[in-house]
Parts: sequence; structure tokens; C-alpha cells
Amino acid sequence: MADPAPDDGAQVDPALAARLAADPLAGLLGIALEEVRPGYARAAMTVGPQLLNAVGTAHGGATMALLDVVHAAVSNSHGVVAVAQDVHTEFLAPGRPGERLVAEGSELYRSRRTAVYRIDARGDDGRLVATALARVFRTDRSWGTAG
Repeated sequence: MADPAPDDGAQVDPALAARLAADPLAGLLGIALEEVRPGYARAAMTVGPQLLNAVGTAHGGATMALLDVVHAAVSNSHGVVAVAQDVHTEFLAPGRPGERLVAEGSELYRSRRTAVYRIDARGDDGRLVATALARVFRTDRSWGTAG
């Protein structure tokens, strides 16, 4: 994974953090946003029976949703509305039933208009389950005016 953004004490607006943490689909899938700061986010989910695929491992859609929740949080962490343009995901190992998957995302590049993020999901034993390289378009709208 890319190095996490330095924890220089910078904070994400608490109202924005609450909005990002209240993602309805994340709630349905049991995904919890655990940390968000400018340029970094972390979320986790436990692979319950409702998240299994036909062969009994974590469904790729559930794993991708975990990555996407982190992507949304890290890319919007600067308080500017960011819209996903591309997410390239590699599924590397299956998430196992009952396992807690943790995904972390870090900013690799940010300009006024675009940004790129690396998001990795790992299993309980530290193995890399999935990785994504994701790009966003950064709008002119601040989250304070988004509705």
C-alpha cells in the first residue's frame, strides 16, 4: 500500500466525517468507516454469511464495496466534492467466512481537478485480499454546500 498520509493533526470536518460514515449501502453490508483524515481513510467489514458467494468466500461485490467506501472517504477528505472516474480493482485472495477485512486508502496524487488513490484490503492474517487504483474528478463544490 502507499504510505498513509502523515498524521499531522489535520482533521476532517466532523459533519463531513459523519456524512461519509452514514453511507446507507455500507450500513447494509456491515461496513464501518473507522478513520478518515485528509488523504487517508480506513474501513472494515466482517465477512458474514450474507456476504458469501456461491463458492463460500467473500463476494467480489462486497469486497469492492469495502474498497469503494474507503475511496469515497479518502477522496472527499479535503472537503471538496469528488466524483469517481475510474476504479481498477485486482482481487488477489478470497475473504474467508467470519474474517474481518480492513481496507486502507491513501492519496497518491492530487491536483485542483483530479486525484489518484491506492486502496488495499487485507485479511485477518495480513494477506492482501484486493487492491485498487482509483481516480476522481474534483469539483468546485465544497461539502458545506453539497446537498
